[in-house]
Amino acid sequence: MTTTPARMRAVRQETAGGPEVLQLVETDRPEPGPGEILVRVHAAGVNPTDWKTRERGAFYSGEAVPFVLGFDVSGVVEAIGAGVTLYAPGDEVYGMPRFPHPAGAYADYVVAPARHFAPKPRGLDHVRAAALPLAALTAWQAIVDTADVREGQRVLVHAAAGGVGHLAVQIAKARGAYVIGTASAAKHDFLRGLGADELIDYREQDFAEAVRDVDVVVEAISGDYPTRSLRTLRPGGILVSLLPLEETVRAEARELGIRATRMMVEPDLGGLRALTGLVESGRLRTEIAAVLPLADAAKAHELGETDRTSGKIVLKVAE
Repeated sequence: MTTTPARMRAVRQETAGGPEVLQLVETDRPEPGPGEILVRVHAAGVNPTDWKTRERGAFYSGEAVPFVLGFDVSGVVEAIGAGVTLYAPGDEVYGMPRFPHPAGAYADYVVAPARHFAPKPRGLDHVRAAALPLAALTAWQAIVDTADVREGQRVLVHAAAGGVGHLAVQIAKARGAYVIGTASAAKHDFLRGLGADELIDYREQDFAEAVRDVDVVVEAISGDYPTRSLRTLRPGGILVSLLPLEETVRAEARELGIRATRMMVEPDLGGLRALTGLVESGRLRTEIAAVLPLADAAKAHELGETDRTSGKIVLKVAE
């Protein structure tokens, strides 16, 4: 019988700053409390919110340095706390625990509420499973829960080749929508392979002039994109921003008869189960941009901050 070690590796930061503040350390392994599970992390996804949190030295929820970054987890249940009935030791799970509070996924072990996880999709390895939760739940909650996309609707996805974007394209297609994406020309073939119906090279063409009468816009770029996106929406449409919205955008949207809202992803067992269904039916796949060892978390951030990757960066934690 293998004994769970009392110590573990984690990538910790003591101060705000660039990727160089991420340091591999040894620390105490957490213990699951009532309703919680201890997960042996096999892989951890890397997301833009990670490097933004690192740079400012604080989470959106207010917790400040020192801390361990990371939300996306795929791994194996090591132990369960009192009252947990969903899982047993040895079960493979994936999830986005505790968001927007620290989850500490850049580590050998994570403790979090059992219902922040779901069974890992069958046939998916831990690296690909770890690439899904935050980005896929964001896309699901934007497309399905917030916008209620239905068959035949027109959906515009900005940054369509990115971590959230390439999943939003697939989820919208699975709902029967006509999907338009903005991306550089080099990424158009990739997006066509995911089912995008129409693509716009934002470097060569103004999407606000080329696109009309869409029902839903999913926006994660900010700047003037929200305002310009309003021009593409029909009256009664909805702009779902994944970043804070200026009140001037909300006011203009109201004048046009459009709903403009900001959405923040939440841990979601039902959403994870729905995503698992899409994965197992072959209607949702994630693109892996790079896989690095846990010790190279700083390199993963450097790569992510170039904003040139298609898909997700993943840290492989367990061999």
